[in-house]
Amino acid sequence: MALDQSILIACRATDTGMLRLSNTDPAYRAFTTSTSEVHISRDKPEWFNYFLCGFKGVSDHLFLSPSVGLDVVVSGTLPPSAGLSSSSALVCCAAVTTMFAHKACLSQVQLADICATCERFVGTQGGGMDQAISFTAQRGMAKLIEFNPLRVFDVRLPDGAAFVISHSGVEMNKAATADFNTRVVECRLAAQLLAKAQGLDWRGVRRLVDVQQALGLSLADMVQLCPNVLRPEPYSKQDVCRLLEIEPDELASTSLSANTLHVGEFQLLSRALHVYSEADRVQQFHRLCQSSSDEQILVQLGTLMNESHASCRDLYECSCDQLDRLTDMCRASGALGSRLTGAGWGGCAVSLVPASRLDEFLCAVKDKLYAGDTRREAQLFATRPAAGASILLVDDDEKGQHAV
Repeated sequence: MALDQSILIACRATDTGMLRLSNTDPAYRAFTTSTSEVHISRDKPEWFNYFLCGFKGVSDHLFLSPSVGLDVVVSGTLPPSAGLSSSSALVCCAAVTTMFAHKACLSQVQLADICATCERFVGTQGGGMDQAISFTAQRGMAKLIEFNPLRVFDVRLPDGAAFVISHSGVEMNKAATADFNTRVVECRLAAQLLAKAQGLDWRGVRRLVDVQQALGLSLADMVQLCPNVLRPEPYSKQDVCRLLEIEPDELASTSLSANTLHVGEFQLLSRALHVYSEADRVQQFHRLCQSSSDEQILVQLGTLMNESHASCRDLYECSCDQLDRLTDMCRASGALGSRLTGAGWGGCAVSLVPASRLDEFLCAVKDKLYAGDTRREAQLFATRPAAGASILLVDDDEKGQHAV
């Protein structure tokens, strides 16, 4: 679901052929470049690189004229590097801004696909979930998102359910390390070894779901299959090359990413087990939301969230000590379920709390975790499903807010 917190961009189109980007937060420096010379850094990218991703993605897709410049001011209420998709939100907001400033029109699905691809300009090999919810979210409604093709289904959360975001105190910029991309590569290698073992054309396989669909198996079946093919011990590059019957150069070109070429060992079984079991938990969560809204349903949803965090911690290994302590504390304070959110390795947890005990929960967490730290108290808040990207016009002739 989308959060109430937002990234906001004020924009004016110009005839200068220049991008002039500034931020209301003085911690982020201003940046200016020509629209025809957009360079996006992959080495610890700064905030404006994410705007450039959205700008370049739409510009390349629509073959926009470089003569149109943009004066841009960025603000927002999403905490950065917190696992709340602030970077993806900025990419998406930049894409909408660029589209509208050029008087162009793209559908929500087109924008989501463009943004999922162009965010990779900073080096992260992400999927498309953050971008999809940024454009398709509706107020009061969560979404079940499927890919290839992108499809979005309404999910009405049970009455009596409240969701609370809390910050671990650890910021994590996923583009600044190889951790995120290493997990993507490990899943890709696991999928390719599974495909090879099952007689499939492994070179055409990029994702674990590709193997599942090709074999026509359920998620539960895939969980059973994985230990029969993959071993629990790490795989070296030499192991993978031997099993795929390829040379290291082909491995680098078919399976690795630029910032994972240095990685020497890969955990494959645990990553595959996490992905397949997590997908199964998503389906279970969806089915429960379609049933009744009594207290027992909330307990079952909370159990799924707790299992999800345990899987992220133990199988995908994308948690950290601070997140583990935070989720434990949230459960001890009355949450039915608590898990990390976002890429992991820091950032925030999301907790499911009975709405009748929300105030009690917030007070308990605030006292235990933030005790007098007013800056961090702002990083604890209840939220609800919010609307996706929109355009606010201030021109007198067209004033008003419009959905994308």
